[in-house]
Amino acid sequence: MPDLEHINLQLGWPSPSLFPSSQLLQGATNILDIPRNSASALIYGPDAGYLPLRKNIAKWLSSVYQCSEAITHDRICVTNGASATLSNILSRFTEPGYTRKIWMIEPSYFLACPIFEDSGFEGHLRGVPEDDEGIDIGFLRAGLEESEKEAAPASPKLKTSARYGKLYKHIIYMVPTFSNPSGKTTSLRRRQELVRLAREFDALVITDDVYDVIRWPEDKDLAADAVGEIPPRIVDVDRTLDGGIKDKWGNAVSNGSFSKIIAPGMRVGWVEASPAFILGLAQLGATRSGGCPTQLAATLVDTMLESSILQTYIKDKLIPTYRSRYYAMMEAIKTKLVPISFKVSSGAPYHASSDIAGHGDNASIAVSGGYFVYVMVPSELPITTKELAARALEECNLKFAYGEMFKVEEDEGSRERAMKVYGEGIRLCWAWHTEDQIAEGIQRLSDLVTGIMTK
Repeated sequence: MPDLEHINLQLGWPSPSLFPSSQLLQGATNILDIPRNSASALIYGPDAGYLPLRKNIAKWLSSVYQCSEAITHDRICVTNGASATLSNILSRFTEPGYTRKIWMIEPSYFLACPIFEDSGFEGHLRGVPEDDEGIDIGFLRAGLEESEKEAAPASPKLKTSARYGKLYKHIIYMVPTFSNPSGKTTSLRRRQELVRLAREFDALVITDDVYDVIRWPEDKDLAADAVGEIPPRIVDVDRTLDGGIKDKWGNAVSNGSFSKIIAPGMRVGWVEASPAFILGLAQLGATRSGGCPTQLAATLVDTMLESSILQTYIKDKLIPTYRSRYYAMMEAIKTKLVPISFKVSSGAPYHASSDIAGHGDNASIAVSGGYFVYVMVPSELPITTKELAARALEECNLKFAYGEMFKVEEDEGSRERAMKVYGEGIRLCWAWHTEDQIAEGIQRLSDLVTGIMTK
């Protein structure tokens, strides 16, 4: 191992230097020092979560997404994070066998695969390619149609009681905005097509909407607050498209989390869906027995939202820091990797309308954000990205995620596409390290690849 500082451009974690510890301490003091507040925070908690937080999340999301119709708290359920929520949704709204397949956009967030397998879907995960505009609707439709021809129970066999009011035939999983790992943002047109497809095939679209608020202009010369609206979430599209949801359950659920914008250790998230869906999710056996899965931490988050401390922290601390690190990474890629035939592969950027001085009213600007950028290695590189990652760690003390990691497990087609398409890419994260460390990491990668290709 070389005597170099370890640089980890794989780690998709928020930087500990950004954790709002003092704000959380202030909130905890206000709660625990007042008996009335501490009693509310330290009980089991209501099934759907701490009511003041549900109301404040609804109000906050209405503002973030500039909803024409305000989100109501009966559409919100407090959770203990996006990963656990994914498992809970599967427990409540699926039955392996009756639920035919899990469809995952690829390259995919690979750590979701074990969650689906643990829920009984081993062997039933399928990858769906994406292009610059997002998920390939034609490919997904063909897969759904083929799956419907396979033998499957016409009705559930195990979850037959009245408490299981809805079970879906298919699950579609994706990160539609600033995706992990590709960094792509699915276009509004594709979101609408996806909702119509989900309604047609009785599918539930589960979206991890965890990066949406971490955004800025792609152009570094524009002010950060020039970014206007962001794409309607797929749950918003389902709520409004063609007269609204197909039935009381809907075909989309937004899986949110404060892990990326406060701290992962808080273990607080939320789900937004139709009121019927939220009520069903809140009636899980473990929740009915144990109450809200994150009651005390939920009260801390509520103090931050209620006082606007969180909104200010995101605007004045989080976004400027990540924005600066993003620009540092993109500049290093442009100057160190592009000249040796690397290519950025993060799709067509979402264009937002915003009032920008000197650009006229409602100017259209490209929006970037999230944590990740995906780059394709030079086609003439004589080794795979997996081998490149191993050599980078051994020779340069540099770590990054390589394309093969993001295949959908057990899907032969996904494995083939990993080798031929997205597998020759790598994911780089700017959230953990400083600008100087990011630039140094990209320089090491450039030097390594140059050396390999010139031998």
